[in-house]
Amino acid sequence: MGILQELDLNGVRIIQEALRPEAQVALLEEVRGILRAAPLVQPVTPSGRPLSVRMSAAGDYGWITDRGGYRYEARHPNGAPWPPIPDCLLELWELYAEANRLPESCLVNWYAPDARMGLHQDNDEADFSQPVLSVSLGDEARFRVGGINRSDPTRSVWLKSGDIAILHGKARLAFHGIDKLRPNSSRLMPSGGRINLTLRVVT
Repeated sequence: MGILQELDLNGVRIIQEALRPEAQVALLEEVRGILRAAPLVQPVTPSGRPLSVRMSAAGDYGWITDRGGYRYEARHPNGAPWPPIPDCLLELWELYAEANRLPESCLVNWYAPDARMGLHQDNDEADFSQPVLSVSLGDEARFRVGGINRSDPTRSVWLKSGDIAILHGKARLAFHGIDKLRPNSSRLMPSGGRINLTLRVVT
């Protein structure tokens, strides 16, 4: 695998090029399998504002946002159970997460070239002692991380395809988001865009 480069971004651990190109291709095929079983949906906030990303999930739970609120559900909005988390993602969790529990959910976020994700906390889970592990595929994205208060200063880094980010410890509840994408910066998906996979313990 070679020597991996690591960064600390306000306590968030960034492992650069954790996945080689061939591993990214294999993971992308696994994601396509997830999306065949659980198609992407266009989520809306409780106030009815559509998010610019489209979402799906794998595992025991998927994260849902609609006019009913923010929550985890055991089934896709179409009523089908979520597909299982691929073994290759569970292996990444075992290798990098330093957790004592297995993930119960893998959220799949699809970013079109003009999509973004505002600063937010991952705080709908029950056990904040467990980390959140994020895998980037496709076009580069500017990842911004602050502190546990929305007003805290932020720092940014460009996440590339194959990079992993881990929110753990004091940074588990850090505000974070995606400001923009760098279109056509990856050859993984010829049509462009970015996929973000986030593994987390829910209960």
